Amino acid sequence: MGPLLRKAAVIGLLLALPCTVFAKIHHRFADPDDTSDDSSAPSPTPSHHHRHRHPSPTPSPSASPADDETPSPTPRHKRISPDSDADVTPTPHRKKHYPAVQPDDDSSAARPVTKPTPSPDESDDTNPPYPTPKPHPSIAPNATIDSSQLQEFSHQPEKIRTLIESTLDLTRQNLTYTFSSADPANGGMDCSGFVYYVLTETGLKDVPRDASGQYSWVRKSGNFRAVISRRLDGFELNELRPGDLLFWSGTYKTDRDPPVTHTMIYLGREKDTGNRVMVGSCDGRSYQGLQRWGVSVFDFKPVNPSSPSSTQFIGYGAIPRF
Repeated sequence: MGPLLRKAAVIGLLLALPCTVFAKIHHRFADPDDTSDDSSAPSPTPSHHHRHRHPSPTPSPSASPADDETPSPTPRHKRISPDSDADVTPTPHRKKHYPAVQPDDDSSAARPVTKPTPSPDESDDTNPPYPTPKPHPSIAPNATIDSSQLQEFSHQPEKIRTLIESTLDLTRQNLTYTFSSADPANGGMDCSGFVYYVLTETGLKDVPRDASGQYSWVRKSGNFRAVISRRLDGFELNELRPGDLLFWSGTYKTDRDPPVTHTMIYLGREKDTGNRVMVGSCDGRSYQGLQRWGVSVFDFKPVNPSSPSSTQFIGYGAIPRF
């Protein structure tokens, strides 16, 4: 029995040895995660554990709520919003937080510049792509007629004929409309300056210089005839005679009282057309449908389409003591 027991013990040891070796090998090469759970504290999050094992030298371009909580080494205005495109990386020379002004903004909100209103010619230069606007018709030369072309001329007193001849002579001197001038030697005259000059040349000594004064001068003499009608054939013009002074208000703003702003001298009717005509200095009235500028013959119209809407023909009157 002794030898048999020894043999059985040896056989048992031989059979148990592989199992022991296999158990040790299995324990040695077991899953590292299982052993880490037993030997260390659990990691806060798998992502942090992953970054600990595999550190990245540069920050990830992608944005996440966790990244926003971590202070960024770059300035705050360069941080990428979670809503922005994660593939776009801002560059130092083009900051998204301070957009650069585009060239088109120079003429509007960026640097507003007050410029003088351009004339039609200047507008053509600054807007070459657009069609060039057609210029307004040029003002025609001063108009003149001969006294023989007036229907009533030959029936007038000598003083009136002399007055009319002197006014027509001035229309042939190419005189312009010159504000505050009453002397043809200046190259032009204004409306009341024209009347003042021709009347003083006839020998009158007390002629007022401006239109308001000339109106008051006529009114005080009792020769004035008021006109309300806008018609050329109205009865209010029945007493109008060659040589009479004509008066308007509202051609420009004035503080004068009475506010009379324009005056001319009536010539009568033309033989060929039958139209009423007048003479004086003006800056835009017309004769035969064309605008004139300066000392000229003009069509007599109580309402002038080219004048301001406030313009009003107020009446006429004979020259006092003439």
